[in-house]
Amino acid sequence: MSTFSVNVLGCGSARPSLRHMPSCTVLNIRESLFMIDCGEGAQLGMQRKGLKFNRLNHIFLTHLHGDHVFGLPGLLGSMALMQRTGRITIHTFAEGVEVLQPMLDYFCQDMPYEVQFNVIKPERHLIYEDDVLRVRTIPLSHRVKCVGYLFEEKPKTPHLDRASADFHGLPRAMYAAVKRGEPYVKPDGTVIPASALTKPAAPSLSYAHIGDTAYIPGIAKEIGPVSLLYHESTYLAPHASVAKERGHSTAAEAAMVARDSGASRLLLGHYSSRYKDDKLFEEEARKIFPDAIAAYEGLTINLD
Repeated sequence: MSTFSVNVLGCGSARPSLRHMPSCTVLNIRESLFMIDCGEGAQLGMQRKGLKFNRLNHIFLTHLHGDHVFGLPGLLGSMALMQRTGRITIHTFAEGVEVLQPMLDYFCQDMPYEVQFNVIKPERHLIYEDDVLRVRTIPLSHRVKCVGYLFEEKPKTPHLDRASADFHGLPRAMYAAVKRGEPYVKPDGTVIPASALTKPAAPSLSYAHIGDTAYIPGIAKEIGPVSLLYHESTYLAPHASVAKERGHSTAAEAAMVARDSGASRLLLGHYSSRYKDDKLFEEEARKIFPDAIAAYEGLTINLD
């Protein structure tokens, strides 16, 4: 089973389409769910994917356009009906609190769980951290305040080399200490370094979510090499001038960011409804960055 997966629930843009749902992505990191944007239909997408509502504790909003937030009242209201308990943290700008709090007060009264807002700013900043994960914001260039998010696993502990541990008679009580890097001193005084008792840790995984933004050439350095980069691709190259005017990117520009950042894979999305064939985005991007994937509702990508 994957320990880090990306689930696409919606990859359309602002104008309604029968082919795509509005923006919503859910990361499953060691069975904890992290939602990025909450367009209409997000709760239905979670049900279709079998994602458990009681494991969703954080919702990260990239910006305050309706196709990225209008699913929130329904999602939170449904979780109240399910008698969800605990806390949900919504990461958004101060303006988001001003808009969303009255909406929740009216439509989501008497909730059995707490909604907490974490106010963010359009700057590069660490906004969340736990034992295994860090989340940073990356400022973007859109028509309103907008950020991307960089999810990075912390360095993992090495694996115990059982054959070497048994050979040296390593007590079970020392397993955790050795994995932390402490040497094992045998009863005869021989010092066995941790490196002789362990195998290298699995690589840490990372995901960058670059939502609505005009093309920013320098953003590649801020993202850096990631296991998977999602970069919006609202338009194709022939409409590059429209993309720039409206604060969006083309598939080719998304591919350039993936190439320049050293990303392992690229996920495209937020398609304009003017296009009827999503493969065109994939084809355009792959001319620059071969490992590009066109998102679709229901897609799951396992990073490990």
